[in-house]
Amino acid sequence: MAGDRDNSVVITGNLSRDPELRFGNSGNPILNLSVAVNKSKKNPDGTWENEGMFFDVKAFGDLAENAASSLQKGNRITVTGRLDVEKWTDKESGQNRSKTVILADDISASFKWATGTIQRTERREGGNFGGGNNRGGGGSSAPAPSNDNFDEEPF
Repeated sequence: MAGDRDNSVVITGNLSRDPELRFGNSGNPILNLSVAVNKSKKNPDGTWENEGMFFDVKAFGDLAENAASSLQKGNRITVTGRLDVEKWTDKESGQNRSKTVILADDISASFKWATGTIQRTERREGGNFGGGNNRGGGGSSAPAPSNDNFDEEPF
């Protein structure tokens, strides 16, 4: 959709805390992440100053479960998603509150300063709860069947 292209964001940073996986009332997995992105700027005296920006990220379905089982505080990741505004009423003051979050379409580990092993998971029917796109895979802990026939197109 054209609207999704107008509302897209990509950030790369470090997890500022361990991922928090919970399950909604209907059993759908929901993952909350906090990603710290450093912004460096040069001062007039020639010294560099780092300023941290923190982004709240939410993931759903298989993406949430896969990321929760793979990531930990300090990991460098790239998040692709779209911006959303969460609104609520503060129970103590009664004031309306809001915050901007990133709804993740994909989360990738960065291999700039780390190594890792990729394990593909099987797709589950109905396992994607990310708002209509089906870009993610996986959910089962069993490895995907091996297909060693490299003569065929991979799509």
